[in-house]
Amino acid sequence: MGYPDAQSQHALCTPFAVNIGSPSAYLDGDRIIKIAKQEGCCSIHPGYGFLSENSAFAKKCTEEGLIFIGPPWKAIEAMGNKRRVLQSQSKDIMIAAGVPCIPGYHGPNQDPTFLEAQAEKIGFPVLLKAVKGGGGKGMRIVRAIDEFHEQLVSAKSEAKNSFGDDVMLVEKYITTPRHIEVQIFADKYGNCVSLGERDCSIQRRHQKILEESPAPHLAQDIREDLWAKARAAALAVEYEGAGTVEFIFDNETGRFFFMEMNTRLQVEHPVTEMVTGLDLVRWQFTVAEGGRLPLTQDEIKTRIAERGWGIEARIYAENPDMNFTPDSGRLVHMRTPSQTETVRIDAGFIVGDQVSSYYDPMISKLIVNAPSRREAIQKLEAALSEYEIVGPATNIEFLKKLCQSPAFVAGNVETGYIQKHSDELFAPVLPVDEVFAQAALGLLMQEMADGKVEGVFGSLGTTVGPVLGLQRRHVPFIQPSPNGTGEAVQIDVEVNQTGPATFDVRVNDSLYSSVTSRYETFSRVLTSFFPHTRLSTTIVRNGNSVTVFHKGKQYRLECVLPNWVEKALGVKDVANSVLTPMPCKVLRVEVREGDKVTKDQSLVVIESMKMEMVIRSPQDGVISRVVYGEGVGALSKTLDATTLGAYIYPGHV
Repeated sequence: MGYPDAQSQHALCTPFAVNIGSPSAYLDGDRIIKIAKQEGCCSIHPGYGFLSENSAFAKKCTEEGLIFIGPPWKAIEAMGNKRRVLQSQSKDIMIAAGVPCIPGYHGPNQDPTFLEAQAEKIGFPVLLKAVKGGGGKGMRIVRAIDEFHEQLVSAKSEAKNSFGDDVMLVEKYITTPRHIEVQIFADKYGNCVSLGERDCSIQRRHQKILEESPAPHLAQDIREDLWAKARAAALAVEYEGAGTVEFIFDNETGRFFFMEMNTRLQVEHPVTEMVTGLDLVRWQFTVAEGGRLPLTQDEIKTRIAERGWGIEARIYAENPDMNFTPDSGRLVHMRTPSQTETVRIDAGFIVGDQVSSYYDPMISKLIVNAPSRREAIQKLEAALSEYEIVGPATNIEFLKKLCQSPAFVAGNVETGYIQKHSDELFAPVLPVDEVFAQAALGLLMQEMADGKVEGVFGSLGTTVGPVLGLQRRHVPFIQPSPNGTGEAVQIDVEVNQTGPATFDVRVNDSLYSSVTSRYETFSRVLTSFFPHTRLSTTIVRNGNSVTVFHKGKQYRLECVLPNWVEKALGVKDVANSVLTPMPCKVLRVEVREGDKVTKDQSLVVIESMKMEMVIRSPQDGVISRVVYGEGVGALSKTLDATTLGAYIYPGHV
């Protein structure tokens, strides 16, 4: 484990955890091998990322007498390195095996001018992709020649930071593609099977957030052709173990092209496990031990036909309304759906854990299985409605909108789905009056249960009572503008206690009379009996925000701070400043004091959770100051957005 993982679940679940150092130490293959031998290990399972597709690491394991639980290093070198796959020799191998390849340049010349010329030759739009990349890292779409250089620099920088290699390939970008991949397995005896395909077209930043199997609206002859081509690709390089052959499927023509092969087990492998009933990790160990594949292709085909549909949703710490910016922080409150034979959760965190800014921000995976695709979507949405997470922002509400999106329900998917349906998917969902009423009532009852009615609540609202032992409170909330497009609105709530557990609650012009409530301090659940309804609502206060889980939806409300609190906290006006949107590392500062800048001009390039982002100027102006924050003397040091303050101050023109 790296030192940020000292209290993580994977470190705490075993007595054999070893601290390997900084987060980047996961890329230090020599150190990992040395520790493995010191601890008496006979094999190494490389997991999903880091060194899992590093042929040099796999080779070194073999040379040091360790079993690498994965494919032979020569197969990784042939298939895992995306440039080598489509180099002339490897491309000939794929074509000879009958595997169609997408047009592009995959050679050794990395001169930017040369790559730009190749992009022009291929024809825009093109896709820049790191040869050792994965998970969307080091990947950029270039739609016109005038943005080629900036996107190339950004992609190479991100690839270098993530994989230690910035070699890029350039290939034709298909405008209405689907991402369809085939899970294959091969043993040491020349047997190779396909375990079905997964459609991974629902993506943001070239990273998957929903995966399903089988792929919707795919003709059976094309489906079986994909399986056959995937097996042919694996057999052509004498593959062993688990692998995923990825294809781009062109919705316009119905043709598919080999894109790359991931020479490891994928994050989304539980989808395949759901529709086959198999344990793919167990299969990895079986093959590594020298065993034969447990099932034939015909037996697998029968299983897939009998087990219906599987869908996986990735639960991320990120803010979809801010272009899916990663988030981090402590998980203050966390509840997950009930697990059954057809609802599975793979989680790496529990309540109280810290989502680090060093790694991918995935909190958990939710996988469901049902007889049909429509039933699977309904089951997924129902399970998502049971999730409760407070702390970092998450994509759960966005995933619920996807489950309700008509085109997705109809199976009309493509990799640009989110952009194409952005108006629908990012339409604001404003809390109704009842949500504000529940929030204010929950806060009051929480403080009454904790015996703090005289103090803490007053920092958020006005104490009107108590009168004859009954509480009266006035609580103002801020209703943010939809997606930041207008002025925030103040919502006033008045709570009057009329009995030991009864209240009158007024929200603007709405009056809820004789509301009876019960608050469970430990679970933070408020059970309220509004007129003609019985609602169980979870209320969680985290600092100045109150999160309400109400009727299967999550609402995050902000309490209005009194003036004295703002003065005590030293709240400053930073309207004319640019702030980091998340904990990060500054990679490049592209302006100096005194520079004139225009709206949307690049100011700073930051990196967080292995993702590179460009911070752009919100307006025309002149840079009056450039500050890296207290105690930060070099660009390589980590900056915390919660304490950094403004690091660039664009003044007015």
